[in-house]
Amino acid sequence: MLKELVEYIAKSLVDKPEDVQVTEVEGEQTSVLELKVAKEDLGKVIGKQGRTARAMRTILSAASTKARKRSVLEILE
Repeated sequence: MLKELVEYIAKSLVDKPEDVQVTEVEGEQTSVLELKVAKEDLGKVIGKQGRTARAMRTILSAASTKARKRSVLEILE
């Protein structure tokens, strides 16, 4: 569910939604969501001074709290 949420938000932001990839790495207590986008879309996902990335992390945090999990979003280059 969290993976689909991040994927949906990222695809809504970028110019090349077909290049959006989200990988979920499960840990014991934390799951790490790795987001990969096209190089030219990286700025759109991060946003000015990281505002968009921070907002995505806030939404993910709220959703993962509801699912009683801990999730971290990493944006890969």
